[in-house]
Amino acid sequence: MALISTNVNAKLLVVDDDDLVRGWLIEALEAEGFALEGVNSAEEAMSRLQSGGWALVLTDLHLPGLSGMDLLARIRRDWPHLAVVMMTGAGDLRNGIAAMQSGAEDYLAKPIQIDLLKASLMRALDHRRVAAELDLYHRRLEVMVAERTRETREVFARMEQVYEETLAVLSAALDLRDTETAGHSRRVAAYALRLANSLGCSEDIRDNLLRASYLHDIGKMGIADAILLKPSALTSAERDIMQSHVQIGYEMVRHFSFLAPVAEIVHSHHERWDGLGYPRGLAGAAIPLEARIFSVADMLDAVTSDRPYRAAQPFSTAFDEARRHSGKQFDPAVIASLLRVPEDEWENLRREVESSAGAHRLSRRDLRLTARA
Repeated sequence: MALISTNVNAKLLVVDDDDLVRGWLIEALEAEGFALEGVNSAEEAMSRLQSGGWALVLTDLHLPGLSGMDLLARIRRDWPHLAVVMMTGAGDLRNGIAAMQSGAEDYLAKPIQIDLLKASLMRALDHRRVAAELDLYHRRLEVMVAERTRETREVFARMEQVYEETLAVLSAALDLRDTETAGHSRRVAAYALRLANSLGCSEDIRDNLLRASYLHDIGKMGIADAILLKPSALTSAERDIMQSHVQIGYEMVRHFSFLAPVAEIVHSHHERWDGLGYPRGLAGAAIPLEARIFSVADMLDAVTSDRPYRAAQPFSTAFDEARRHSGKQFDPAVIASLLRVPEDEWENLRREVESSAGAHRLSRRDLRLTARA
């Protein structure tokens, strides 16, 4: 019974301490095209295997010194694609099964029948060849997945960069229309991130806050200059129109699925803890946490920035305003977080943000470092 042609010139190591048996096995298999070599111990076998290129080991279970099972364990560890067929005594069935459970392709009971041996070697080589091909396929697949993952990450990183740049341009465009709030988005972003850090908020919440800082007033693009830039007090009708910027901004943002959390902040950043805000009259925890944080950051910047009707106030004034409206306009937990940060830290934070005012593009990393806890 000839072995398949793919086994021609395959290197086969015969391990048996009986010189007669080892010689007979080598002679019987020479006609099958193997490159045969015989050794009489597991130790010598491991030494020969170091040379590489072996396809199969045919070994006796009982050897002097290290056993055939010890040799099998070493092969499975160091040469996982090498086929192993174990030879056992006639009454050693249990050990033969144990050898297969430990990774041998087959076991044969002595005395060996040459036709069974050849069939066993053929199956063993085919099995290991398929296993090696599968392993190669898996390794190639892992390389491909790693490469696609790297490419995907690069694409997402670039998309994120373009996304942030786009948001910064929108924010800058709004600043050009509403000079009263120039630089407002950068400062509110830094304040909101500092509050979020103090509250121990998740990465997702910090991301949403940063993006909402660009977009919270985007609806003012839909407000006429006569109202948006009016230097005197607004009439009741004009105030209604001004307040509609929240709904306008929400409608502009909500159609982008990846901006859904940001759209909720845009929609809710003028809601109040006591339910007296707009546009939906939400109260307490019904207001998204990001919006509750954002409204405090927004107030902090409003009080400490110049307005046509008054000069910028110190942070201590903003703190007084926060205390007065805690539990009314603002979430008490967010106000407590605000007051835990010393006044000089807020002042330093504002100076750091304004020192980079020449660049409209906000760096997420720089803002987070600036607003670190």
